[in-house]
Amino acid sequence: MIKKVVFLFFFLISISTTAQGINLDKYKYVIVADKFDFLKSSDQYKTSSLTKFLFKKKAFKVFLSNEDLPKELNDNRCLALFASVKNESSMFRIKNSIIIKDCYGKVIYTSKIGISKIKDYERGYQEAIRNAYNSMEEDFIYSYKEPSLNTVNTTNVVKKAIVKKDAVKVNLPVVEEKVIVKNDINSTIETLYAQPKENGFQLINLTPEVVFILLKTNTKDVFIIKGKNGTLTKKGENWIAEFYENNKLVIKTYNIKF
Repeated sequence: MIKKVVFLFFFLISISTTAQGINLDKYKYVIVADKFDFLKSSDQYKTSSLTKFLFKKKAFKVFLSNEDLPKELNDNRCLALFASVKNESSMFRIKNSIIIKDCYGKVIYTSKIGISKIKDYERGYQEAIRNAYNSMEEDFIYSYKEPSLNTVNTTNVVKKAIVKKDAVKVNLPVVEEKVIVKNDINSTIETLYAQPKENGFQLINLTPEVVFILLKTNTKDVFIIKGKNGTLTKKGENWIAEFYENNKLVIKTYNIKF
């Protein structure tokens, strides 16, 4: 009987530490939201900075969502996890949990709730976030390994070229250059990523959040922007969105990766 109880105890522990089943080995970066939904301003109470610092302790390369990102991450945002903090506070206690999403906006991990009784918001939120992070020590284990060129997923990042040398074919990687396109006021044009949907696409940013829903038309490189009374049209290497907002015509330029 005692053996059965002991076995059940360790079995339940095993389930609790692996239930979320997240494989972190393929992720190189974490992008932390610079403003959490329950706060009024960017990095209020230093909550985003603290969360960034905590993920760095796990050896991730971490950026806030409003920071410049490295080229390989701009080319392939699925190298990153996206972290934010959820507020579940009551009248007398601050309660926060850490939410992790993948590049498609799917929640793949949720920490336990961190609790603080400190009434001062800055110290209270920071203590609750630290406690939520501490709950991740057992089931959020990270050990990223740089993939070799033979196994790396080269979609949108690397093209293979066949080069003849002494009558032997050799596969060499040719890395695509990322062209930084700038608008009239020298600010970098925002990059959006297209995900197929029925009759079109949805365009998402690095947060990740849906920016536009596109509907196909009979004209190549022209889409209808659903719910915006507007269109998206390709101009050269970029895409021009024209739509009405508050009865005013808005025109924006985007770099879109389909």
